[in-house]
Amino acid sequence: MTTRIISAALLGASIIGLNACKSGGGMKTIKGMEYTIVKDEKGPNAKIGEVVEFNLRATCDTTTISDTWKMGHPAAQPVDSPHNSTDLMAILPMLSAGDSALVYISCDSIIAGIPAEQMSNKPEWMQKGKKIKIELSIVSVKSKDQAMKDMENKRQEEMKKIEEQKAAQLPVDDKTLQEYFAKNNIKAEKTASGLYYTIQSAGSGKQIEKGQTVSMMYTGKTLDGHVFDSNMDEEVAKKNGHGSDPLTFVVGMGQMIPGVDEGAGLLKKGAKATLYLPSPIAYGPQSPSPEIPANAIMIFEVEIKDVKAAENK
Repeated sequence: MTTRIISAALLGASIIGLNACKSGGGMKTIKGMEYTIVKDEKGPNAKIGEVVEFNLRATCDTTTISDTWKMGHPAAQPVDSPHNSTDLMAILPMLSAGDSALVYISCDSIIAGIPAEQMSNKPEWMQKGKKIKIELSIVSVKSKDQAMKDMENKRQEEMKKIEEQKAAQLPVDDKTLQEYFAKNNIKAEKTASGLYYTIQSAGSGKQIEKGQTVSMMYTGKTLDGHVFDSNMDEEVAKKNGHGSDPLTFVVGMGQMIPGVDEGAGLLKKGAKATLYLPSPIAYGPQSPSPEIPANAIMIFEVEIKDVKAAENK
């Protein structure tokens, strides 16, 4: 959650219907919210400006609204002053690492804060008299600097893991591509990255250089021939929400997936070619679409329509 906690947890598109909930005994009230601290560990409470990592479950009866435990990772939020009567920022400064709390928020309070012109967008479940139960568990409390440092370390670990996965996948994909070439009698050139390519029409002029802007027509498909995107096929282009104009990008600036970026730099204006991308230089294990399986080898039929000189800076 990167926005206000209650907004992200309760007003997101994934929220579904609620039934009325009754709060338990021994509850206190703050900023219109009912709460009780279920577990109180020793340690300093969260302060404004610090970053709290927490798990949150918002439920009513058997309906789950939001559950970071099921998501598999906690959320993180800088502590700030509460902005309204449904803002959990009023609760966080009472908690330290290891603490947990139970909070009930009235739908009446949320409804009161919705502008009249947006009332038609109010979720159907959000009715007066209903209450939302929130179970909150604090994982850690850190200074902003420490949180940023930990976040960067985690990012580096994840990047290392991805690179290791790519290194392991590349020889697998290379073997599959070689078998594909042998079966289909294709003679393709190979680059150091593992990219294979064939050039049907060489084009003219100089080879495209880093920083130049190219205009490209393309059709992208998986190794089994399934077309997932194209600006050459109007029906496919329309389905994917873009037109049939050439795709324009600056070569060597990371604006395209690595295999297409590298492949463009092997060509000239007017060239027609086929690029064969092993998954590590395509999308790898992160599929951007149900039409593209994880670790999918990709084939791009491309034509360079135009090349513009790099801008002088």
